[in-house]
Amino acid sequence: MQDIGEALALALRLVLSGDAGLYEIVLLSLRVSLSATLLACLIGLPIGALVAISRFRGRSAVLIAINALMGLPPVVVGLLVYIHFSRSGPLGFLGLLYTPTAMIVAQTILIVPIVAALSRQTLEDLHAEYAEQFRSLCLGPMQTVAALLWDGRYALLTVGLAGFGRAVAEVGAVIIVGGNIDHLTRVMTTAIALETSKGDLPLALALGIVLLVIALGVNAAVQTVRMTAARMAHV
Repeated sequence: MQDIGEALALALRLVLSGDAGLYEIVLLSLRVSLSATLLACLIGLPIGALVAISRFRGRSAVLIAINALMGLPPVVVGLLVYIHFSRSGPLGFLGLLYTPTAMIVAQTILIVPIVAALSRQTLEDLHAEYAEQFRSLCLGPMQTVAALLWDGRYALLTVGLAGFGRAVAEVGAVIIVGGNIDHLTRVMTTAIALETSKGDLPLALALGIVLLVIALGVNAAVQTVRMTAARMAHV
């Protein structure tokens, strides 16, 4: 195993030189995670909005379920997706196992509860603030949802960024359904695990540096969006 200082120097060289193998992994990671985040938002935001504005029997149980699903074990999600997409599974005929699509599906399942739960709280607060106006305008449920989603767009953007941060750091589910195949399904987290086990610290560290930069970028974006939303609220 290489000296840590030497490995770190080589890792920085890989990052700064634009190594093709490194950035192939990074780009695939971003494509998978961004796709999963978009799908999760398309599914989770309407769910969160509908739960936020609705009052029905069993609502507390639904809230408990959504909040509980935020802690879904990734390996369990990966196993369930694997079972469905395996040759003997109900969706095996699609041939999606060990493809980026299967990884997107797994990440989407993991992120949807996060998006739904976080957006529900945000939109419920907004709905309480504007409930009288909505009633006076005689808006239906779908119109109310649309109005809330638009008015809370800045806060909801932070929800999406939180979902992306969760997705891009995922390893358990994607390694089960993706298989960590070189040039096909190898993403940053699975590559870091593999290269570390092989003792190839420079590549593992290089990917770790990129992943850390992405995480910092996401957090900076969240903070920027929050500050923008605060300024807009006082305009």
